[in-house]
Amino acid sequence: MRYDVNGLTSGAKIDQELVVDLALSVDTAVMWWSDFGTGELTWTPGLDGLFGLPGAQEQHIRAKLEELVAPLTSAARAASVWQDFALEQSFFTPEGETRWVHLRARTCVGPDTQGMLGIITDVTSRHEHQVALTDLADRYRLLVELSPEAIAVHQEGLVVYANPTTVRSLGASSAGQVLGRPITEFVHADSTPEMQRRIEGLADPGAASEPAEATLKRLDGGTVDVESVSVRTTWEGRPAFQVIMRDITEQKAAAAALRYQAALVTHVSDALIATTAAGVVTSWNPAAETVYGFTAADAIGQQVAEVVGAELDPETILAAGGVARATHRRKDGGLLDVRVSAAQMDAGYVLVCADETARRRAEQHFTTVVAALEEGVVVVGPTGLVESANPAAERILGITEDEVMGESSSLAELYDESGAPIPEAAYPTALTRRTGLPQNTRIVQVRRPDGRTIWISIACRALDMEGDPPHAAVISFTDITDRRMMDARLEYEATHDALTGLANRTVVINRLSRAGQERAGRQTAVLFVDLDKFKVINDSLGHGVGDRVLQIMGTRLRHGARVGDLVGRLGGDEFAVIADAIGGPDEAVELAEQLRRLLSRPVLVDGRQLHIDASIGIVLVSSGDAREGEDILRDADLAMYQAKTRGRGRYAIFDVELRERTQRRLQLEQDLRDAAGAGQLWLAYQPIVDLRTGRRTAVEGLLRWTHPRYGVVPPGEFIPLAEESDLINLVGAYMLRTATQETLRLREQDDPDLALTVNLSARQLDDPALVPDVRAALAETELPAGAVCMEITESAVMRDPDVAARTLAALRELGVRLAIDDFGTGYSSLAQLLRLPLDTLKIDQSFIAGLGRSRDADALVTSIIAMAHAVDLTVVAEGVETAEQLDFLRGLDCDLAQGFHLGRPTPVGEFPPQDPR
Repeated sequence: MRYDVNGLTSGAKIDQELVVDLALSVDTAVMWWSDFGTGELTWTPGLDGLFGLPGAQEQHIRAKLEELVAPLTSAARAASVWQDFALEQSFFTPEGETRWVHLRARTCVGPDTQGMLGIITDVTSRHEHQVALTDLADRYRLLVELSPEAIAVHQEGLVVYANPTTVRSLGASSAGQVLGRPITEFVHADSTPEMQRRIEGLADPGAASEPAEATLKRLDGGTVDVESVSVRTTWEGRPAFQVIMRDITEQKAAAAALRYQAALVTHVSDALIATTAAGVVTSWNPAAETVYGFTAADAIGQQVAEVVGAELDPETILAAGGVARATHRRKDGGLLDVRVSAAQMDAGYVLVCADETARRRAEQHFTTVVAALEEGVVVVGPTGLVESANPAAERILGITEDEVMGESSSLAELYDESGAPIPEAAYPTALTRRTGLPQNTRIVQVRRPDGRTIWISIACRALDMEGDPPHAAVISFTDITDRRMMDARLEYEATHDALTGLANRTVVINRLSRAGQERAGRQTAVLFVDLDKFKVINDSLGHGVGDRVLQIMGTRLRHGARVGDLVGRLGGDEFAVIADAIGGPDEAVELAEQLRRLLSRPVLVDGRQLHIDASIGIVLVSSGDAREGEDILRDADLAMYQAKTRGRGRYAIFDVELRERTQRRLQLEQDLRDAAGAGQLWLAYQPIVDLRTGRRTAVEGLLRWTHPRYGVVPPGEFIPLAEESDLINLVGAYMLRTATQETLRLREQDDPDLALTVNLSARQLDDPALVPDVRAALAETELPAGAVCMEITESAVMRDPDVAARTLAALRELGVRLAIDDFGTGYSSLAQLLRLPLDTLKIDQSFIAGLGRSRDADALVTSIIAMAHAVDLTVVAEGVETAEQLDFLRGLDCDLAQGFHLGRPTPVGEFPPQDPR
């Protein structure tokens, strides 16, 4: 067997570069050679030691080597020449020790031989090191996971790890509720600046901050006080911060309790005095200084009797139960009414001296105050007999105190708000005496001894909750008779028209909402009455005459309606008559004609004879009709306008034609759900032109609908339908996908920089799928986010500014541009809009239409452009119809414009190429 390298390979006549290449790949190793032709296996010295078989016989070493290299030689026989192989294997030494070896080999061919040359290396130490590292990582992970302290990692402001203690501390049920959210969501606003300051100072890996207190915010709204340390670390190869937090809530609470106890002694309003057994003062709190006028320095060391101005024997007080009343004297000679409590200490006594001078003076004043109250006050003893009544009670109830003293507390009969008598056992006084529970304000009627009935607001409370029932009680009450009359008047005014005394619009709508649920099997006729040419009377003769006419017409309607019909004034010169249990259309028409004849009779006002007629719309409501009152009234209003179009002074029934319009609306709403999938929705594109260069820079995608039955449906008809029925999110997503795909086609044809503008509905701002839909559309088409501009109207933004701001911020993070559409037509201000991440402001076409013809329009557009440019907003003028308007806008330095003068909305297949200029 040949043992040197040259000898090992000379039989195969292998290039020495191959040997060097294999040898350089390891540190210390043994080289081996397998001859595929002869099956001979040779190796260099040292293999016995590597196998843990020092001095072993050659056949033992050969057997072990053949076992280890067998996978390599087997694979090499089917491989191409000069191919490399590598393998790691483990084996047991005779002593039972596990060793790992790394085998690296290459096939090679000589003139007479073919085989494999390899290197075998002992890598046991590396494996053991890896196992140790794995064990260390597992132990560290367990330490972190099971740590009683909260440990979290945040990277670029987002939480990327939170151990179970952190999850529990934040009130979360799982780590998923915490991960991925900003770390600032869980840090109280008062602690956030200090947290940011600490982590900004951690520049080097492993740098740690000093322990600092902070307050965390829990998901349930609570807070947790912690002591935290921040450490600069890495997470998945990028810089991050690890935070270790120890809950110190209980510790702070204990400290607060100690401070509270100390503050209690210092700030309590009662004088706290400590003395020796001989009565020498050893402690004198601030309240004692205030009560008695002696400072602590003056009082400490003195006999207690000298500083309180009276004999004070703690043992006598303790023998009497620990509490006594006494009269003390201040330093300035003033008398004090004091309640003294005594307690024994190891070396003396603690005295609590409560100054009750003011309370006793208040008790003396109480009788005077009660007597002066406008509110009646009656005190009833535990037996239910009257013990006192103040003058106001005498006046309200029509009694005298002498008459009722010692009498039963049921001084007068009580009735509830419906007029039913209240049993004496349910009187507020009886309930409080029996249960001790207060009876809060209750409205009752009282029959006075003189027979007069009044309304009072009554409440009752127990004088003393201690002890067993029955309890003594104090009754307080106020005469609210005048207020009840006023409330009744207000209730009448809330349900009646002030001018005519008829039911108002609210009552009419409420009654209509119940019309379809009542009188099963019968119909209700709703007559919408509008006075013809009433505006002429108001404008020519004045509102005074007009009001008198309305009163007369209201009276005629009330007299002309059937008994039980509701007649109401809706506002202006509009009235409604609701006729229940109507026989059918003929009876409803007969009633309408009767009312119209009454209304058309001449009216004499201030010596003027006026002739007025009326147009009446009729709706029949059957039982089970699901329409709300507003809907029924709307239908009646539609019928009334139809009557007016026929020549006034007529009636019209809500008929098939009107119903077909409603049905068309419903049908369109239903068909709109499937319009996108059926290929009925398509987009037209209107160019947006740069006024400085005259070139097209963008297109606005405008949705169109070709209905299989109704033909082209105007956007003004189907877009509101989509918004009202929540289909706008579905339609909007379809429009976005289509617009981005077709814009990409336009860019690829001849305009690589062409941008796209699309409209967002107010409803879409509330849709959580909006941002993912935009992201998906951009990813699918690979259209740059900056080439897309999303437009939203002022009114949509201001409907819910907070939601709009969050959604627009999320869109901005995607990189899309944002524009405010129809500026000037909403109710927002430029200052409000500046808080939004906007790029563009579009001036509504109603302002552009007046350019050059209205000084107000000129000034307004000039101001808008100047203000927008001042805050770096790009300005787009909509609705440019003439060359004059275009020139005017160029003179104002307007950035972009669109309108029929510059190009009409066109399908993508017919869109003209870019002007080569």
